[in-house]
Amino acid sequence: MGAVTAGGQARGHLRIYLGAAPGVGKTYKMLGEAHRRRDRGTDVVAGFVETHDRAQTAAMLEGLEVVPRRIIDHRGASFTELDVPAVLARRPDVVLVDELAHSNVPGSRNAKRWQDVDELLGAGIDVISTVNIQHLESINDVVEKITGVPQRETVPDRVVRAADQIELVDMTPEALRRRMAHGNVYAADKVDAALGNYFRVGNLSALRELALLWLADRVDAGLQAYREQHGIDSTWEARERVVVALTGGPEGETLIRRAARIAARSAGGDLLAVHVTRSDGLTGADPSRLAQQRQLVESLGGTYHQVVGDDVSASLLSFARAENATQLVIGASRRRWLSTLLTGPGIGLTSIRDSGDIDVHIVTHSEMGRGRLPSVQGALSRRRLVYGFVLAILLPPLLAVLLGFGGDTLNLTSNVLAFLFAVVVVSLVGGLWPALLMAVAGTIVLNWFFTPPTKSFTITEPNNALALGIFVLVAALVSSVVDRAARRTRQAARSAAESETLATLAGNVLRGETALPALLERVREAFGMTSACLMERVDTDELTETWQPLASAGTPTCRRPEDGDAEIPGREDLVLVLQGRPLEADERRLVGAFAAHAAALVDRTRLSEAAAEAKPLAEADKLRTALLRAVGHDLRSPLASAKASVTSLRSSDVDWTPSEREELLETADESLDRLTRLVDNLLDLSRLQAGVLPVFPRPMALDEVLPVVLAELGEPADEIRVDVPHTLPMVEADPALLERVLANLLANALRHSPADAPPLLTGSALGDVVEIRVIDRGPGIPAADRTKVFAPFQRLGDTDNTTGVGLGLALARGLTEAMGGAVQPEDTPGGGLTMVVSMPSATMRPADAPVPGRLERGEDR
Repeated sequence: MGAVTAGGQARGHLRIYLGAAPGVGKTYKMLGEAHRRRDRGTDVVAGFVETHDRAQTAAMLEGLEVVPRRIIDHRGASFTELDVPAVLARRPDVVLVDELAHSNVPGSRNAKRWQDVDELLGAGIDVISTVNIQHLESINDVVEKITGVPQRETVPDRVVRAADQIELVDMTPEALRRRMAHGNVYAADKVDAALGNYFRVGNLSALRELALLWLADRVDAGLQAYREQHGIDSTWEARERVVVALTGGPEGETLIRRAARIAARSAGGDLLAVHVTRSDGLTGADPSRLAQQRQLVESLGGTYHQVVGDDVSASLLSFARAENATQLVIGASRRRWLSTLLTGPGIGLTSIRDSGDIDVHIVTHSEMGRGRLPSVQGALSRRRLVYGFVLAILLPPLLAVLLGFGGDTLNLTSNVLAFLFAVVVVSLVGGLWPALLMAVAGTIVLNWFFTPPTKSFTITEPNNALALGIFVLVAALVSSVVDRAARRTRQAARSAAESETLATLAGNVLRGETALPALLERVREAFGMTSACLMERVDTDELTETWQPLASAGTPTCRRPEDGDAEIPGREDLVLVLQGRPLEADERRLVGAFAAHAAALVDRTRLSEAAAEAKPLAEADKLRTALLRAVGHDLRSPLASAKASVTSLRSSDVDWTPSEREELLETADESLDRLTRLVDNLLDLSRLQAGVLPVFPRPMALDEVLPVVLAELGEPADEIRVDVPHTLPMVEADPALLERVLANLLANALRHSPADAPPLLTGSALGDVVEIRVIDRGPGIPAADRTKVFAPFQRLGDTDNTTGVGLGLALARGLTEAMGGAVQPEDTPGGGLTMVVSMPSATMRPADAPVPGRLERGEDR
């Protein structure tokens, strides 16, 4: 059932036929569905169906009621669009609306056809529509890279994803090309060009894969939404998803590659890496290793995730179920057997027990079973540990003496509490192991001296045995809690320091600090080193390695990694060498983050340098390609006209009349003039780009160049309206160059102006600037494309090659900027484009200089 709109009307349902390319049969399928619904008694009309003159599609349209299209006049031509008011008035059950991504003609009810469809759906009318994958906004740029053809008409992905039903109309590239060859898609004169360009097998295969992947993602999103709505937590193996658990340990790369192979064996399997962080932020993970492992995951096509949870196993399984994962990859435990015996089952065994229908893989690696045993020192310093053992040895006999003076006034309970207090003191001073020693020694002393019968290890009363047992248990628990609190305090302090250092590093990245010496100086200062050096391995053979310093801070500078006190790898061929003192294990993890950032910084710097070197070559190649493509026709056309005229004049087979001879000579003269202007423009553009164009600015009035400009434009200039006030200041410009600028801008305006709205040339002063406006009422240029019109060989909006090579605006801007001015496009109120030429004003005219009148043309014709 459709959603309910604000007015209480049930929203209509949208069904979309999605195709990978034109001609796969979307409209045909849509019409077939319409006939099926009509035969079932549904009221179906065709709102807008585009048959593209295909006989089979036109035949399918027969028998369906067609709502007449709305006719819209635009720029002297008539266009037809979907008549939304007529469909709303007819109010059918279902309406067919073809080409969902179509842009409506200006003057329509909505700018885009999908907006028309949304309005019909809001009125409670079901809509069946079609769209090609290349028109989806999210992959429009990808399609352009594949086919080389930009798609101007797009539809937001959210509109298509919101459809109630999406059906893929699929066809193999070979079948589509056969359909085209049989003339079922395009006319015969267009088939060869289409097959050799857009409809190549490679293009069609790529578009088909894009369509399948996009639809698969949409189906997967729908499956996830269904599972959430119905509270389904179990795994549905619609697609293999492999989750690999990362601890930040050295075994991570082995696990990632193993998981990637598992995912690769499952066609279309997804790889997800996840690291579980404790909620208190305390973790033993190595940040540099995690950063490297994240890069590895992403390079293998997977995604990296980080979740928070105190129970690692439960957090992993919760993440896997939320992602509908089918397999979980975990590394074998690094703990030794004694640690396993003391701390219980590890993450792997717990995950296997609770995994349910998720397959758990325990992957062996070189690090398993090599973890450290629990440290006797714990989280406290060595000095405090020594003090704790001394107290554990001295306090039991001392307490025995002191309590012995109490005689019969103290009972066993009081004695136990006294020894328990001593255990707490020892645990506060020395931690877990001294406190356990104190508990054992206290139990022996209590049993020997204060538990009847005394001077014997025999306990006659069960209560006394229970008291001693509880004493040992409480002593052990208190010792463990104190030791754990001390450990957490130390870890929290270390984590706070690490977080502050990493926050400083992240701040440097966000502020755009990219200097390697500055980064190395921060490392040297943060860890109290005398020098820090980043070295790169440049040559390696079987016997020796050659290292080259890339940057350093402090003195002395290392020449080899062996010269330093600590070596932290950034990657296989980069190492951060520190001199001053050896690093502790915790410090190595933190320095590893700096090393990883330094390696990324080196890569980014080299990529930037390579891009900077390649940019001029790319621009030159782009310019050369555009020149060859654009100039080819324009060079051939005047040459061909001039040669034809001269060849005709030289022919002795025809007796030309004087008027015919004059016409041929005029044609040759005009063609050669066109060729001369083209060559002059190319030479001027080349001089501009080389910075060698001679400019001779002087104070001048606009009336010096406007008559010349209008004369150069010839007969079309009679239509131009000129309104330049006589009070306009003089400008500082080169008359010849300003003439070229205005001629190019006016020629461009004439080309795009409607016949009933000729261009207008006006002038005005604004402070120290004189603004010359060339105003037309043509189609205008969208704001996003205005910078493109000044690119050489760009004819934005032109549909033929007979209107010049697109140098006019590029040359106009270049010449104006060479004179110290600027050219900017603006919207013409009411529609059109205004080119504003801003030139610096010159000194006032001499007193004896003639004052020109108001220059006006075109007003009284």
